Amino acid sequence: MKDNKTILLVEDDQVDIMTVKRALKKIQVTNPIAEAHNGEEALIYLRENLNNKPVIILLDINMPKMNGLEFLGIIKDDKDLKLIPVIMLTTSKEDQDRLSSFNLQVAGYMIKPVDFSQFLDVMKAIDSYWTLSELAN
Repeated sequence: MKDNKTILLVEDDQVDIMTVKRALKKIQVTNPIAEAHNGEEALIYLRENLNNKPVIILLDINMPKMNGLEFLGIIKDDKDLKLIPVIMLTTSKEDQDRLSSFNLQVAGYMIKPVDFSQFLDVMKAIDSYWTLSELAN
């Protein structure tokens, strides 16, 4: 295996973390996955790994301590982090959350479906657009 770039998953729900990992494995995305359970943990991870930035960040909105929108605002103001693509992966269907995300330069906004086969389709869409397996090399 080549030295794959990491996907940073910022998610507080353990079931959602397992679902993302299962879906990525099923569609044969082999990038290592780093986990952060809120925006504060994600910032610490990113600042400790400036020389090895993730290929993409999959970000939930509703999290404790620092939510996804607060985190997004901070990294988009940081010259070292602002170019990392961020996909909002959330259950929120609120227009305000979507608008706020795009105003903060999110690369995509995907709703997490409950059904695994639909969730798999969402992850396939992310992979096909960002070609995670190719970006990893």
